[in-house]
This record gives sequence, C-alpha cells and structure tokens, in this order.
Amino acid sequence: MESSVAGEVIVMTNRLPCPPAPGPLEDYAAQFDPLLGSLAQRRGLRAYLQGLLLPRDRNKTLTALAGAEPVVGAQHGAVQGLQFFLSESPWDHEAVNQRRLELLLGDPATAPHDQGVLVIDDTAATAPHDQGVLVIDDTGDRKDGRHTAHVARQYLGSVGKTDNGIVAVSSLWASERVYWPVHVAPYTPACRLPKGKRDPGFRTKPQLAVGLIDAARAAGIGFRAVVADCFYGDNEGFTQALGAAKVAYVLAVKPRKGTWAPADAVHTPQEAARQLAWTSPNQPGDWTPIQRRFRDGHTQTWWAADASLPAAGWGPGRRLRLVVATTDPARLPKLSTWYLVTNLAHPTRRRARAGFAPADLAEVVRLYGLRVWVEQGYKQVKGELGWADFQVRADRAIRRHWTLVCCAFCFCWRAWFAEHPAQPAPAEPQAAAPTGAARGETTGHQDEHVPRHGAVAAGAAPGARLAWPVGRAGALLAGVVDQAPTSPAWDAA
Repeated sequence: MESSVAGEVIVMTNRLPCPPAPGPLEDYAAQFDPLLGSLAQRRGLRAYLQGLLLPRDRNKTLTALAGAEPVVGAQHGAVQGLQFFLSESPWDHEAVNQRRLELLLGDPATAPHDQGVLVIDDTAATAPHDQGVLVIDDTGDRKDGRHTAHVARQYLGSVGKTDNGIVAVSSLWASERVYWPVHVAPYTPACRLPKGKRDPGFRTKPQLAVGLIDAARAAGIGFRAVVADCFYGDNEGFTQALGAAKVAYVLAVKPRKGTWAPADAVHTPQEAARQLAWTSPNQPGDWTPIQRRFRDGHTQTWWAADASLPAAGWGPGRRLRLVVATTDPARLPKLSTWYLVTNLAHPTRRRARAGFAPADLAEVVRLYGLRVWVEQGYKQVKGELGWADFQVRADRAIRRHWTLVCCAFCFCWRAWFAEHPAQPAPAEPQAAAPTGAARGETTGHQDEHVPRHGAVAAGAAPGARLAWPVGRAGALLAGVVDQAPTSPAWDAA
C-alpha cells in the first residue's frame, strides 16, 4: 500500500492479521478492531475478554486471566502483555464503550423498544407500556492500601459496612427482556482531594448520577423513567436536577423520611401509608391488587396505593406522587414494601406533566420492579466476570478494566440471544427480593454479597462446553433470565 505526503511516496504495510478468539467471541471482538491501532492491542482485547468469560477457581487477576500461577507467574509474558494493554497501551476506553453501546442499539434483541420509546421534549409521550428504564446504582468493593485511585474508607454495599474500598456509580438500561450497563464513573471521596469537599473536582454520587443520565440521553438511549434506591430518592438536589432536565423518575424514599408538619399531621411515608383504608383482600379499601408474573412461572400479588403526604407536597393530584407497594397492607413488612416518589402523573389528573405519559399504579410498580431484577442479577454476573478483581492503581487502568467487563457482559447477552432467538420478553424481577428496606437499614442479610460460583450458572449443562466463552456466557445468564419478570404483553400472550 502506498501513500503520498508532500510529494514523497510512503510505503504503508497492511494491517497484520490477529489470531482469532474462540467461536462467536471473535465476531464480537472484531467489532472493536478499528479502534485498536496495533496487533498487540487487538490480541490484548481478545485475551482479556476471553479471560473474563472463562471459569476460574480464583479471583480474575491478571495472572488468572492469562492462566498463569499467582505471584510466581506475574512475570510471564502473557501476564505482562495484559498488564501493558490495561495500563500503558494507547487506546481510548471511552471510544470502546461508545462502540459497545452502538452494537447494543443496533441489535434488535438488545435495542430499546421502538414501540413507545419515550422522547423527552415538550410534546406528550404515548404508548408507555413495556418501555425500559435507566437504573442508577452504586457498587462498593473492598480494596486494600491507599495508593489505588479512588480508594478510601467509605460505605461499601458488597460488605454492608464502612471499609477501605472503591465505589463506582453506574447507569444501566433495563426492560423485561434484557438489561445492560451504559456508563460507569468512579466516586472520589473528599479525603482523596487536596481541598476536600471544596475541591473543584469533587462530585457527590448524586451529581455523578446526573452526569450519567445526561450521557445516556446524549447517546440516544430512550427510557420511560429513571429508577433508583432511596439514597438517590432522598437527595433533593438529585430530584431537582431530574425535574429541571424534564426527566421522568420513580425513586424509592426511606419509610421514615421525616418532614416538618403540625404534631397531629402525617410526617413520614410510612405514616401516610398507614392512613390508607384496608380491611381485607376482599375489602381492600384504598389499595389496588397488582399481579406480578415471572419468567419461571410463579405469580405474586402485591398491593399498591397512592398516599398523601401534604407536608412534603406529595399526593395523587400533586406534581409528585407517593406510591406505596407492598405484599401486606396491614403490616407493611419492611423487606417487601416500597415507598416510591414519582413525577409521572396519575391517570385521572387533568393536567399531566408535559412530556410524560401518565402512569397507573401497575405501571409504577413495573418500572421500579425492573431495578430489583438488576439488583439480583447484574451484581452476580459482575462478580463472575471479575468486576472488582483488578490489581492496577491508576484511574485510567481501572476505568479500562470496568469497560472491558461491560463488554464481556454484553457479549453474554449476544451469545444468549444467538442461542435463544425466539425467546419472548421476560417479566418482572424476582419478587422475593428483600430490597424494600432503605439503604443503611438492617435487613438481616446482605443481598449484595453473592458467592462467586453457583447461583448464576444454576441450571446450565455441565461439561467441556463451559470451557469456551460462549458456553460460559450462556451459563452466566441462564439463572438470571429464569428469574426475570414478564411484561404485560407477554402476560397476555
């Protein structure tokens, strides 16, 4: 190949072919080749993804990804190659992530539904059913030392207490059929910055979350609403930012989130829920039965109602609604009761908020229920793929590792749909979730702490096939899909 620059003829060599990755992983990895300028980078991508997808009996450190012995194998050529690829090689992880999103949006199996995708503008939205949501969540993992970027003593969800570790705020798109990570940002504690909370670079987790929502919209990802747990629902700055950006949301709030009011008035969401009339399932009073169905065939009856908390400005006819969903309106059990604040208008309200289609109680419960599915499944799969197993210290290397884990996760869905092309849309998240408790409250166990092997791959056929990434991908998602909720359209079918 020849090229002419300023009259001088330059002979350019053809791109060297890269040894292929096993099976369908090669087709997926090849989609990123234009972003990787050297043969070493293309080989590194394939080796890293394959290592993440293969089953291991230990943490997926660089030696584990390369199949080398711990410690003594650290100087092995394959290990050093992966280390250089992750830490020093000049490739853009943001461009790789953007390409990953383009592949997801371009695949009918994983793209946000064309029917009824919400457009955030000044016009009324229609056909909201079966739309996906943007889930905002943060994950904390234990890390030793003080020299790794973003590591400090802080609350870590994976261990349920304050410890030394790293926290990442992430956004995920989810529907009843599929969910996948969109963007991720590390949280830097104030103690890691020169001026603490006054440092220009300091961002709270809700502020990082707002940035992720803006990035998802800029990427052209449509969603019915943003959903998040009470850490974000109780943050007024977060809800105000979403309202100013004209973004719909369904956010959990703590049951005892207090507001100033006269002594004889209602002060908390829990008190507001207890004001609702209830006698029995045959005489439900203010409560409406919500039938939740799941891919594994079981059903569960929940009850939902619009409550009023005038001191906070929440009510059926207000700009913000307080929706309570529970398995038992008489007792309001802690582990299976949700207190939700949403700016999606009640269907009977005359003046709905511009750009948001109204949502009945079943729709609000459906939207927040998608977050529960993500809580139960996504964190398990991330653990299997080695999300927290990196042994690098630099900010760029950590972000690259997370990007590659997201690529491996999305390949799992690609492999799953290749083997299950006729799978109908699933339903709701597994309902027994003990996620109704507010963050920071004791629930009796830590649902984020999941064993490294077992639950995720339950039901997968054993054998040599699991040694290949496509087999591993199917095994990882087998249990997750079985626990998925079903959409109203799938229920009707």
